[in-house]
Amino acid sequence: MPQTILITGASSGFGRGTALELARQGHHVVATGETWPQVRSLRADARNAGVTLEVIKLNLLDSIDIEHAGSFDVDVLVLNAGVMEGGAVVDIPLQRVRESFDINVFGHLQLVQAIVPKMIARKRGKIVWTSSMGGILVVPFLGAYCATKHAIEAIAGSMKAELEQFGIKVATVNPGVFGTGFNDTGAESYVQWYDPETAQVPMPDFGPSLVDQYDPAEMIDAMVEIIPADDHLYRTMRPLATVEAAKDWQNTEWTQKA
Repeated sequence: MPQTILITGASSGFGRGTALELARQGHHVVATGETWPQVRSLRADARNAGVTLEVIKLNLLDSIDIEHAGSFDVDVLVLNAGVMEGGAVVDIPLQRVRESFDINVFGHLQLVQAIVPKMIARKRGKIVWTSSMGGILVVPFLGAYCATKHAIEAIAGSMKAELEQFGIKVATVNPGVFGTGFNDTGAESYVQWYDPETAQVPMPDFGPSLVDQYDPAEMIDAMVEIIPADDHLYRTMRPLATVEAAKDWQNTEWTQKA
């Protein structure tokens, strides 16, 4: 049965691929882009793909945009937008950390609080948070980003327990290192403020970690499968090799020395 699905951060990467494919399958997809050029580009992508896509502007730092997006009555809310800021925890400017939380966490939470009351009223709905492998483990020099994803894991887990009584499902998707361009821009983000002469911790070369990233189609396929589904796991992590790495990390936390 076709559903109404709102996806944040749909102008590129996982969000774009998922929005276009869900629309192709007949769902009413409300896809959001941060800027008007991104909105117009995504509309053009939909026309070129031969699918119907409702595209709106949603800057998660803009309360007017959030209020507008929150006016939609949707079956599934996919909280996919995000930013990645690199830098050692002791060096990264707090402005960058605050903005990361404002976009990745607080903006989405404001949207949730606008949309979920409608789901509660009809006793049905689903919220899917795009977390990360960085919501389970920690990547050095991406501490601020991982902190936002750890926060999402806590929020999603609490929401799941709190909203079950209303027939509302909550789930996470946890991508690993996929070649969407997101990791590449995140690795480059620190160059605007980093000074090797004054930094407490020298930044490493991220280049080797960006080689041979996974094909994002694997994650998009998984998202397209679980977003409209009635029955699936709470957490969907891809690539599958990352699942074991995440579990190994959690085990190590109980045994490694400080």
